[in-house]
Amino acid sequence: MKKHGLRNGLKTIEDIFIPLLPGIICAGLCGGVASLISQTVPGFADKRVWQFIYQILSMINASVMTFLTAWAGYRASEQFGGTPILGGMLGMITSMEGINVISSILGLYNDAVPLDSVLRSGKGGVLAVIVGAILIANVEKAIRSLMPRAVDVVFTPVITIIVCLIPYIVLIMPLYGYISEGIVWLFGRACLSQDIFIRTISGYLAAACFLPLVATGMHHGLIALYSVQLEELGYVTLYPALAMAGAGQVGAAFALWKKAKKAGNIDFCAVIAGALPAGLMGVGEPLIYGVTLPLGRPFLTAGLGAGFGGAFTMLTQVASTGWGPSGLLGAFMMTAGKGGSVRSILFYLIGLGISYLGGYAVTNLFYREEELNTENLLSADQASFWRSSAFARLSRRKPRSVKAGMPLTGAKEHGQAGLSIAASADGETVPMNQIPDIMFSSGVIGKCIGIMPENGHILAPVDGEVSEIADTNHALTFRSYDGMEIILLVGIDTFTLNGDGLCPLVKEGENVVAGQAVMEVDLDKIRKAGLSPIVITVLSN
Repeated sequence: MKKHGLRNGLKTIEDIFIPLLPGIICAGLCGGVASLISQTVPGFADKRVWQFIYQILSMINASVMTFLTAWAGYRASEQFGGTPILGGMLGMITSMEGINVISSILGLYNDAVPLDSVLRSGKGGVLAVIVGAILIANVEKAIRSLMPRAVDVVFTPVITIIVCLIPYIVLIMPLYGYISEGIVWLFGRACLSQDIFIRTISGYLAAACFLPLVATGMHHGLIALYSVQLEELGYVTLYPALAMAGAGQVGAAFALWKKAKKAGNIDFCAVIAGALPAGLMGVGEPLIYGVTLPLGRPFLTAGLGAGFGGAFTMLTQVASTGWGPSGLLGAFMMTAGKGGSVRSILFYLIGLGISYLGGYAVTNLFYREEELNTENLLSADQASFWRSSAFARLSRRKPRSVKAGMPLTGAKEHGQAGLSIAASADGETVPMNQIPDIMFSSGVIGKCIGIMPENGHILAPVDGEVSEIADTNHALTFRSYDGMEIILLVGIDTFTLNGDGLCPLVKEGENVVAGQAVMEVDLDKIRKAGLSPIVITVLSN
């Protein structure tokens, strides 16, 4: 039960902050570049172009970071079933100067040292706002259950915010202010300690232990800790160290690629080659699920190697202006460290290099080449993951003209890990997000790609077996010899035609080859019925 409680708590924090991440990343990058300008461009304030750029970037940064409590309050209230704008108002009020006036009236404000006040503007930060949003959601539900429907929209919000605001200011803000300060103090003792040994060990452990959190999806729960550090200190020291975990994986992947190539395991080399670019840019999931985690030991050696980079960044006190991108993309956010932005970015990049080398060296030492020989083929999960990633890229490509039977991908030579999909019709491709049906464009039923057909000749997309034909003949399902399940749908909502104009040329259980004719379609009947004849290829597994 405790584990479930912890996981649910972290999942709730994730659900609150994930929609805010694009803004936080944008603000952090802009703030980092603004800081870089202020420290590297002499007299930038007197140069109109540089001053203009600096102000634009600073405003973008401030729009999110200054009012982060408001954004968090909005999302938290929405998450807990309250009216979002009330949570946003509570978060905005948290940062207002009026809080200091109220604190003075109550005798809780320290004029000599405002930061030591029991109550002050911003006290408690996002932690207080999240608790306040829970309070608002419950109070609002209670009031709404008693309020007559005719006056609900007028009086429920007013009564809710007034009833919640007083205990929030007087009790929740001071209490969670001390909790936030305690968290920062604990991290400060480890991450900002004057003792070099403690800082180094803290950085190593943070980076070495981070990958399991990413693999289980629990790493988003750390966003609250980043927020607390940012609010209390104005920068984040934990995130740069944790960013080294992905770099350790990159190093491990290079070691595995070298061993796999020597062993002649072309399939596994293809998986690594496809996942490495994302890993270098700080997106670790392809390497985790497609490479290191399925093999087991490299998942551990990647973390152990990453620890050396984490130790270095913590030792040199690299700090970021926010969080979000890591890998090479994260460099622009690492401008808040001790000694200036250039020094901080340089040490961050050196840390990445150390993690690359650490992951490579430790994996090279503890994983044997013979474990990757051609007899030890990819697991079904690895092959499936790689094909899914390749198909996702295919589904995002720009429209282009294709001929029926021509390969849409060039990965056939990669064997078990490859993705060999043929065009099912002559026409122009339609990216997934442009398919005129939310079920397909959203990816709910799987990654897909469309073709607007020029004629009614429909061909098989893969070598394999026709495993199912829909009763209304509008869809055929194919199972390839390497385990892929491909659904071919002719037209949108053409099931309403009950097979009229749709004539399958194959039977269930029949083996086919890519490019073989499998259906004849009367496009005019589909169009006269007011339906789209688009042919959609879906990778369902």
